[in-house]
Amino acid sequence: MTRTLAPAGVWFVTPAHTPARFPAAHGCGADVALIDLEDSVPAAVKAEARQTAAAFFTAAAGCVLGVRISSPTTRDGILDRVVIADYPVRPDVVLIPKVESARGIEITAGALDAPDYTPHPYAPTETPRALQDLPSIVRAGRIAGVVSGTADYATALGWSEGREAMLHARSALVTSGAAADICAIDSPFFDLDDVDGLRGEAERARDLGFAEVGSAGGWWEERGPPVRVVDAAGPGVGGRRSSGGAGGAVQAAA
Repeated sequence: MTRTLAPAGVWFVTPAHTPARFPAAHGCGADVALIDLEDSVPAAVKAEARQTAAAFFTAAAGCVLGVRISSPTTRDGILDRVVIADYPVRPDVVLIPKVESARGIEITAGALDAPDYTPHPYAPTETPRALQDLPSIVRAGRIAGVVSGTADYATALGWSEGREAMLHARSALVTSGAAADICAIDSPFFDLDDVDGLRGEAERARDLGFAEVGSAGGWWEERGPPVRVVDAAGPGVGGRRSSGGAGGAVQAAA
């Protein structure tokens, strides 16, 4: 089984249909700048967004570049892979949502791999089927990491996104990731104005076994004491903090 290197640090996400925000995403100080082709892009502009997104991938960005595609079982997901495969510069990281088996990882990797190109696939756990098949998903031959997709998972079950309701799913993700020797990434912390809440969430996630936990406004890095904040939301960059921001969720890999 071949393991790929998992890029570490702050991940910053921006919608693919907003090219004016691309420079801010590249320059926000994140380790990974991720462009989103999935649910932040309205259906009416998805085709245009796929073409626009090619300009996001530039060797001059100064950080690792990635993309979140649409579900591999949907028409949009198929079209995303076809178009991305022909980009002049292709993404280092590919986040594959709604994966429910190892085969979803393998199909996406097979569609994108080339003799000179092998991206790092990450799989969010967003459905009960995905959680049930986690032991298989984490052992997909090309997987680089798994991500806790608590918002979609809670919606699928009609549950709250609260910590107690999601404890089993998040614990299973940590356990399966550790067993397969890949990173497990917690869900973003979405309340951009609650810095104390972010600190508390980071500490609880660390206690549960996650490497890091993020927010759309900053990052609490837990690699060494004390837990510290890394600002990923300067002027013109951070989500709700600026109407001109590049913003989206920030995540991180171990």
